[in-house]
Amino acid sequence: MNETALSESDLAQASEWITQLKQSVTRTLIGQEAVVDQVIKCLLAGGHLLLEGVPGLGKTLLVRALAQSISVNHHRIQFTPDLMPADVTGHSLLDMKSGQYQVRKGPAFTNLLLADEINRAPAKTQAALLEVMQEQQITIDGNSYVLPSPFMVLATQNPIDNEGTYPLPEAELDRFMMKVVITYPSLADEIRLSLMNTGLQKNTSFSKKIDPVLTGEQVQTLKHWASQVIADDKIVEYAVAIVRATRQWNGFEFGAGVRASIALIKAAKVNALARGQNFVSPDEVKQSVIDVLRHRVRVSAEREIEGVTAEQLLHELISSIEVPRQ
Repeated sequence: MNETALSESDLAQASEWITQLKQSVTRTLIGQEAVVDQVIKCLLAGGHLLLEGVPGLGKTLLVRALAQSISVNHHRIQFTPDLMPADVTGHSLLDMKSGQYQVRKGPAFTNLLLADEINRAPAKTQAALLEVMQEQQITIDGNSYVLPSPFMVLATQNPIDNEGTYPLPEAELDRFMMKVVITYPSLADEIRLSLMNTGLQKNTSFSKKIDPVLTGEQVQTLKHWASQVIADDKIVEYAVAIVRATRQWNGFEFGAGVRASIALIKAAKVNALARGQNFVSPDEVKQSVIDVLRHRVRVSAEREIEGVTAEQLLHELISSIEVPRQ
């Protein structure tokens, strides 16, 4: 077990920064506190996020609010059937004056990239994101360009409209650390949103530019601190046991791979850091199981006909795994 370099002041500072960031984003994205929490934690764990939800729930607003809150750049790509890989990553263009090829960088050269309706683009365009997500670099005409840090892809898909879509292959789904489902806001929050958007309330600050509460360097510091949080061998074994159980669990056609184990431990470390802890407990592991695993498993046809969801099966699985004693 590695010793952590985190001091009490580091832990207190980390908890304060994470709270400030969450408060800044939730002031703009009303009624989605749980989603904001998971997005921030995925960012600090160094992962990418798949957002699933019907249109109009604020996915684009979420990315803009997050980018402005931490003073970094963001771009949005609307994925369509005719979108080409070069439209995502960029391409080289012949400069007629100089006779030299000039690189025109695509929207993927940013800190936070919103890939809107990613499943509407064909496989070759979806695949353009694989190198970006895995290596955090882009290759154009044989030359590799490193992306800025922090870097995160937030991809969205609509669960109720499958016409003209191309399902993401398992290899690409596995690159996303988490899949978060955005649901409709509560009645009170929807009324509040309606009032604010129709000008019937004086407080319309949600539509204005957000003052940053953190810098990109502070986010990098938080990511480093999260990596220093202690995960005892028993905790690691617990996380791995959960992932491995998905491979034999009755009701899953197939389970999660090794990336899931790594992602679950990383997410648990961020959960602990957000609580001001320098060690991971079983509760921090459990907290992220659903979001880390739901897109990495497939429910068998028999259980799907019965109306059983991956989330239900995962809850059953978690309760069956022995929790390590601290």
